[in-house]
Amino acid sequence: MTNAMPTITLPDGESIPKLGQGTWEMGERPAARKAEIAALKEGVDLGMTLIDTAEMYGDGESEKLIAEALGDRRDELFIVSKVYPHNGSERGVQAACERSLKRLKTDRIDLYLLHWRGGEDLEGVVAGFEKLRGDGKIRHWGVSNFDVDDLEELFSLDGGDACATDQILYNVARRGPEFDLFPWLRERRMPAMAYSPVDHARLPRGGALETIAKARGVSAFQVALAFVLAQPEVFAIPKAADIAHVRENRAALELALSADELAQIDAQFAPPKARRRLEML
Repeated sequence: MTNAMPTITLPDGESIPKLGQGTWEMGERPAARKAEIAALKEGVDLGMTLIDTAEMYGDGESEKLIAEALGDRRDELFIVSKVYPHNGSERGVQAACERSLKRLKTDRIDLYLLHWRGGEDLEGVVAGFEKLRGDGKIRHWGVSNFDVDDLEELFSLDGGDACATDQILYNVARRGPEFDLFPWLRERRMPAMAYSPVDHARLPRGGALETIAKARGVSAFQVALAFVLAQPEVFAIPKAADIAHVRENRAALELALSADELAQIDAQFAPPKARRRLEML
């Protein structure tokens, strides 16, 4: 039997699943649609009710897929979507949100993020997010791909400290955030959302991950995901486009790595000893 889904707490005290479902590159191929819908439904059945998407993903096709797959289960879901930087103005984020709501066939987005820094009017973005929140169109807002300097700039703005999370690239091979970003977020009780937690399936073959996986009777990707999930105040949104992959991801939650196994991982994927520039995909 699958254990209860562990949770992460947002700054306002709301609890959300520690493991969700990503949808990057989903909804773009008609031949894969049936399997992708089945995967999303299976994930929700397994407690992975946090669903991440963006207006960028398939030019909105990912959002449409979510509506088709899970529209009748909206009240079970915590939906995350993201706005392009080129829509990053007070009016721009409001208009983009309306378009996402229409594609998602819902009246609210649970967490709405600025996708990355890209010439946006950050003060206007905050004002637009707060207007959307006041109107009930979004419940929380946050950012994605923000490093410490970006967050400091955000928090210097009026209302900027209402940010709920920072969605970043983080996995066993890209551990830079551990040095300065994670401590900064923890000081403010703001969790990090890890995208591509198995590095988009590009982790090196052999070595610690496969050694641990063989000994445990699991896959190397499950070990890599378990490493991310073991980090305090981090939640993850791996993509899975078929039911078997969804079940593998969910099972990684039950994989508690030992101190010796974590040491093996550290030996191959060294934790940062200095600040590194935040990576993006």
